[in-house]
Amino acid sequence: MKRILTGIQPSGKLHWGNYFGAIRNMVDLQEKGEEMFMFIANFHAMTTVRDGATLRQATEDVVLDYLACGIDPAKTVLYRQSDLPEVQELAWYLSCLAPMGLLERCHSYKDKMAHGFDATHGLFAYPVLMAADILIMNADLVPVGKDQKQHLEVTRDLAQKFNNAYGETFKLPDAYIPERVATIPGTDGQKMSKSYRNTIELFEDAKSIKKKVMGIVTDSTPMEAPKEPEGNSIYELYKLFATPEEVAQMAANYRAGGYGYGHAKKELLAAYHRLFDPFRAKREELAKDVDYVRDVLSDGCRRARAAAAPMMEKVRKEVGL
Repeated sequence: MKRILTGIQPSGKLHWGNYFGAIRNMVDLQEKGEEMFMFIANFHAMTTVRDGATLRQATEDVVLDYLACGIDPAKTVLYRQSDLPEVQELAWYLSCLAPMGLLERCHSYKDKMAHGFDATHGLFAYPVLMAADILIMNADLVPVGKDQKQHLEVTRDLAQKFNNAYGETFKLPDAYIPERVATIPGTDGQKMSKSYRNTIELFEDAKSIKKKVMGIVTDSTPMEAPKEPEGNSIYELYKLFATPEEVAQMAANYRAGGYGYGHAKKELLAAYHRLFDPFRAKREELAKDVDYVRDVLSDGCRRARAAAAPMMEKVRKEVGL
């Protein structure tokens, strides 16, 4: 059995990219009997969210989204990052070994700067905190998108530096990148990301979702002309929701001509509702049971801290504390 760990920032509403890039894969893995840990990365979200009430609400929303989409707290340890103060403690120990050059080379920081984010220490040191999240849980595998793989390499580098300095302490975790999920396009054709404001949220109201789907940017190829489906944003999104047979039919329609992007968008919208309407109903029921959600987080905190305690005891001894 492998121990698998992943987290999602509550820096905004979860979107299609979060579900197909992370949540669906975690549900699949939990059903295979792997040892699962999922956390809401509210420390990380503070690099961009500067309002306490907003962060608190967003954190609660992520918990509801996880549970509605199939995360089972009996099979997966679900916890808030901030409920583990040991994470920040380990981040400091790793910071004392982290070379500046290693962090300066991280492309995520450069990308955020290019998109106008403030150049803060928190954003710069993000990979160190991510390393602490992973290493404190002694994780074997970390599901990451291709754009996050570099941060996992930083985690491995820092673990090795700690081992070299203090003796064998941390295992080197491996990336888990599902082959079936490529970069998920947003409404503008770029990677779907809250940072780019091009997302379609999992549970926003139906009218808003319809407006966003029908507004997905396309080229000017006329309806009657044949079109190449591969690489087209609508088609790539449809592949995430639809059956292989439905995908093949849309591809054939594209190539035959007489099939416009408006037709494809309507099919995409219908496919979304087939998958997510049951999730939406479950989420509405969960939102009415506040005590249950609090109990899930309380139990997740207890189990997460119990898992982290042996590692922290070993680390403190190694560093001389």
